[in-house]
Amino acid sequence: MRFVLASASPARLAVLRAAGVEPSVMVSGVDEDAVMATLTGAKPSAVVTALASAKARAVAETLGLDAVVVGCDSMLWIEGELLGKPATPEAARKRWATMAGGSGELLTGHAVLRLEAGEITAESAGTQSTKVRFATPAEDELDAYVASGEPLAVAGAFTIDGRGGWFVDGIEGDHTSVIGISLPLTRRLLADIGVSVADLWRGSADTEGESR
Repeated sequence: MRFVLASASPARLAVLRAAGVEPSVMVSGVDEDAVMATLTGAKPSAVVTALASAKARAVAETLGLDAVVVGCDSMLWIEGELLGKPATPEAARKRWATMAGGSGELLTGHAVLRLEAGEITAESAGTQSTKVRFATPAEDELDAYVASGEPLAVAGAFTIDGRGGWFVDGIEGDHTSVIGISLPLTRRLLADIGVSVADLWRGSADTEGESR
């Protein structure tokens, strides 16, 4: 059974590879802003789950074979606001002005679909929440971090597996969720649709990643 990651995130791909799985990679092309426009008033966890589901379904529609598709989305909930990727360096700097010395809740939504001959036969979705405690970078450190471009490419304007890790004092919860794909949550969702991670390990040796 083909295992498909509906995400262009190199961090998510690295987590899966380190965990013994070599997925095919297919980017969904979902208009996230359009999806979010339909979710006004929804709980933060419902937003990230809906986005993950939209991505998984968009990729599933292009497949005509047996497969498992995993869609993901991450956002930071802090001070009553749900934050994705900052659009500009100025936005990233403003985010850090809010985050520095405080904490936020990193929400990662996952959706897994099981396909048989291209038809969805089972699905499950959920959200993992992890508390992140942020340090207070010095002004020159923040200048250099924003200039690196990394915070513009990631939810919440930080990472724990890159330069941003220097400015995270700690987390409470699942670290793989903060990177972008929660292994514990994904394992539970796969079990819901009748797939064992051991099956993915056994199949990974014969599966090559595919980018589109």
